[in-house]
Amino acid sequence: MSSVLFDNPGPRTRARHKVYSAAAAVALVLVVAGLVWLMYVNGQFAYELWEPFLTPAYIEVMLVDGLLKTLQMAFFSVIFALGLGLVLGVAKMSDHAWVRWPSWGIVEFFRAVPLLLLIIFIFFTFGTGGGIGSFWSVVLGLTLYNGAVLAEVFRAGVNAVPHGQAEAAYAIGMRKSQVMNVVLLPQAVKIMLPAIISQMVVALKDTSLGFYILAPGLTAVGKLIYTEFRNPLPTAIVVTSLYVAANLVLSLIATRVQRRLVGEQKALEAPDMAAGSAV
Repeated sequence: MSSVLFDNPGPRTRARHKVYSAAAAVALVLVVAGLVWLMYVNGQFAYELWEPFLTPAYIEVMLVDGLLKTLQMAFFSVIFALGLGLVLGVAKMSDHAWVRWPSWGIVEFFRAVPLLLLIIFIFFTFGTGGGIGSFWSVVLGLTLYNGAVLAEVFRAGVNAVPHGQAEAAYAIGMRKSQVMNVVLLPQAVKIMLPAIISQMVVALKDTSLGFYILAPGLTAVGKLIYTEFRNPLPTAIVVTSLYVAANLVLSLIATRVQRRLVGEQKALEAPDMAAGSAV
């Protein structure tokens, strides 16, 4: 049955799609095989290069001092960014100019500043000399950047709710704060969830920037290992694999939460005109 949005591909189109998919799969296999062969030729599979990732003590360091610290930084930054983004997003929609324009300036500033420069500035301003330290410098930088991005996400989500919802709420005597909290935000959350999930993944990946201010995490542990064992490529592969695994788990959890809150999104189908005419 055809969808209302597009026509189902015919036999020739489906055959072409199968050919394209097979060609892409073969090309991907060849690229991976070529990379593996280059690593073999250059001795990157030597046991001494991979030894730290097979040693329990180093595995514990990678998981506890590396992955756990990375997840902690990502967790705190996401929680704080959600709160900051909600406040700034609502403030940008305020009827009061003295609230709306400063919020607009804060959001645009932190969206425009490169995240790495922001983290370095925070660290050398507030982190050194008995300050908040490198860990919280990364968390604060990620909070400010992702909070500014999420503010736009919240604002766009609220504006995407049909205007009739707010008009109906005002018609029964609700105040603006009640309309926002009871009517608009609960509906906007369902619209915003995909963007929020994507921003959570971005925050987790951006914790790697703490490498430049000696913050704990996977990149810091990876530096210690490849400095000692002279194995930058195997270390990069392992660290990248841990980041990918963590992001996949985060995406899976967030997607399940989204399905529980929103439900399955089923494609609309066109009515069966033949059956209708027969009736």
